[in-house]
Amino acid sequence: MKIRLLNENLVSDLCWLAEWGFSAWIDYNETKIIFDTGWSDVWCRNAETAKIDLASADVIALSHFHSDHSRGLLFHPFSDKKKLIAHPRALLAMLDPFIEPPDRHLPHKYDEIEHKIRSDFEVVEVAEPYEFAPGAFFLGEVPRVVPFERGCYYEDPMPDDTALAFRTEKGCVVVTGCSHSGICNICTHAKDVTGQSLHAVIGGFHLVNPEKPAVDETIEWFRSEKVPRLLPVHCVSFDIQARLQREFGYDRPGAGSLIEL
Repeated sequence: MKIRLLNENLVSDLCWLAEWGFSAWIDYNETKIIFDTGWSDVWCRNAETAKIDLASADVIALSHFHSDHSRGLLFHPFSDKKKLIAHPRALLAMLDPFIEPPDRHLPHKYDEIEHKIRSDFEVVEVAEPYEFAPGAFFLGEVPRVVPFERGCYYEDPMPDDTALAFRTEKGCVVVTGCSHSGICNICTHAKDVTGQSLHAVIGGFHLVNPEKPAVDETIEWFRSEKVPRLLPVHCVSFDIQARLQREFGYDRPGAGSLIEL
């Protein structure tokens, strides 16, 4: 299993571009997956640098509706209709980033954007766990079972926030977008869905200072899980990222990084 970060807040070296957001190319067995697309065409440009043929993708999946994770779909290079897996709420991601939550009155341009996405892609809207390839799961709505996690974005309950999980010989690999539903909630759900213990957790952990995340409790939870590989990236405050690196001893990846499992 290989994961190339097509977009992330920081670059891994000078060959790559970065912007606030997330996108990953996942090569799992014989299935090629694009998970999130960031805000612009950065994911496409980094794929070109990495010599990745985006046209060979079997499926695209969105982690949630926020535009820094899926507005990049508007810049897609596909000539055929790729399968796009998302929670029913997630297509609202392509709105202006300041229009949140999406349940308020929407601007007229939303109709045009939704029409484009539904015209360009084979949209599969699911709220339950969905095995889109053997051993590969779109987790759907994440149960809020961990008491120390808020599981929301300010006052938005974020029912659409989800992640991907993969069965491997060494255990479950979880790839997250932003983890508004709670990184420990996501991992607990991933273990239930895959029937495996955690081997690796990669992606946005949403441990951001203004929201006063339960950092101590999160660290203790991951310690108790004994996860061999922990790689938090997007939406982790710098001081919290530094603490996680001290606690778990990893080199932080960035846009362009290749993670091999």
